[in-house]
Amino acid sequence: MESTNDDDVNRLMQEETEKVIHHISAKLPKEILENLDQNGGLKEKLFSYFNQSFQAVARYVPKDIGELLDQVGGSDKFNTREVEKSLVNMYGHLQGHIQRGINELENQTNSLLRHNSDSGVFIRGDKSYTVVKSAFRDNPERPKTVTDLKLCVNILEAELVSPIFHYQVTMEYLIKDILSKNIIETIDKEVEKLRDERLDEGLDELSDSEIIINKLEKVEEFTDDNPGQAKAKRYSLIAKEILDRLKDTRAEIDPSEYDQLNIRENLKKIVDGENIRDRGFNTAVNSLTSILDNSRLGFQYVENFKNARELLIREYDDSDAADLPDEHYQIRMRYYDGSQILEERKAYDVQMKSFETEILHVWDILQLIYEDSKSPFKVSDFKDLTLKTRDRLRKMNKGKPEAPLYEDIEKPWDGFSFVKAAETDVERMNRTYTYEKERIRQRFALMREMIKDLYGEYDYPAERRSLEEQLNFLEKEYNRFDYGINPYHLHPGLVLDVDITSIKRKRITLEAMSKALNEFLQGVSKSFRDTAFSAPSRPPFPAAQGFGDLVSSVSGGIYLDPPPAKPAEKKPKAAKPKKTDGDIREI
Repeated sequence: MESTNDDDVNRLMQEETEKVIHHISAKLPKEILENLDQNGGLKEKLFSYFNQSFQAVARYVPKDIGELLDQVGGSDKFNTREVEKSLVNMYGHLQGHIQRGINELENQTNSLLRHNSDSGVFIRGDKSYTVVKSAFRDNPERPKTVTDLKLCVNILEAELVSPIFHYQVTMEYLIKDILSKNIIETIDKEVEKLRDERLDEGLDELSDSEIIINKLEKVEEFTDDNPGQAKAKRYSLIAKEILDRLKDTRAEIDPSEYDQLNIRENLKKIVDGENIRDRGFNTAVNSLTSILDNSRLGFQYVENFKNARELLIREYDDSDAADLPDEHYQIRMRYYDGSQILEERKAYDVQMKSFETEILHVWDILQLIYEDSKSPFKVSDFKDLTLKTRDRLRKMNKGKPEAPLYEDIEKPWDGFSFVKAAETDVERMNRTYTYEKERIRQRFALMREMIKDLYGEYDYPAERRSLEEQLNFLEKEYNRFDYGINPYHLHPGLVLDVDITSIKRKRITLEAMSKALNEFLQGVSKSFRDTAFSAPSRPPFPAAQGFGDLVSSVSGGIYLDPPPAKPAEKKPKAAKPKKTDGDIREI
């Protein structure tokens, strides 16, 4: 008898699986189906979902239904709640696989149509705002066949799915951060409640500015600026004495001061038990490494600086570019706070100033050698012509006050770059160094021309060799510096610095890394949403609207078509719908 029930259950699950497979096959293109089925049988996956759902414990079912289920396979094998949750998860995973396959198909199609491999193909449109720098260049060793890519992605703190904290932050900071998030969530719920009340009353929805104003006004209801008062609003959720005991308490306590029965140590155990300090960074590390494994992007070298919140991954252990193959990559993932970025900017300023000093020094030496090489008896350049005609110009302009001498006129333009505008606070806090870098490039080109004019094609004395060696060294180091990341463009958050070398005709590593990084960004980032273009949380609907209309309005017509219009009937005021985690589109 038991085997017969099992056969009936298997037959039922098989029929349901066939229905879903038939529906998917009729709706999706053949290419998408192949992508969905590439890692295993889709049929087996669906059957597994149904099988897991039918193993749940039955609760609160009517007697007739219980008898029916008992005849099929036993009421202890069915639970409607678990079946519903499993179906939601199944459709959610299915939609995720379908959407990923569609995105990959679109990207590959666009790449084939345009016959290029630019940054737009590498990073999808909905994540382009995270890109700080994306630069393609020819490989210095093999410029005709190999290309290099520098990609820097910056995920802001507010966009991280799991917050990241530095290992050195105090326990007091962690607790205050939790309390602050709780206050913001409470304020959001209060404003959301106000929006629902206005919609129920038939009023217009709050505008973006009105929502912000309401949130700002409610801040004082939950906190204040009185940290020294024990009865202040800020201590309504947690007592001031507790925060005082956790002050200056970091991830580690000196063993000589550690006492298991102290209040401070037990408070620390409670916070450490939630793993708040390490959860965010460990999640990002696990996500990145697992995605690289699934994408067949192996790596031989991993260095996880846990206390510094930095991860270094290299495909090969060797770091010398001359010994590496034409297909390789390196990823450096690091979390930056505001203080670190500030120090990085200071170091960037010093390094930029150092390059200018060294390059000007070589420039001055070249000027001296050039002046010494000129003959005193003939005109070699415009400067000599100016000196030769200076006295005659003075006599010609003598007695003409409106024509001052050329030597006495201020010359703000040096002939290299146009006059730079004065810096405002915006430029000082966000230096791009575009002006200075352009001047450096022009000086490099002019100095090489001067060396060639001074010594010709085949004359290589010691002076020329010394100048060219220093010039080559400075240009190589400057190009390496300019190829890096300008910290003035970074914000506190997670920074992903990727260096890829790939063969131009194959682009194997480029395409594989593109998929891996896009999947990583989907997993760790909440993504950017413009509230001005987002749909209202709950669109107003008339009281006469029925259940079918409500479902259609929520789903946007994706799953259910709107029913035909019906004459309005007088009905009692509709009850306020319950809040849900998301609409049907998010499943």
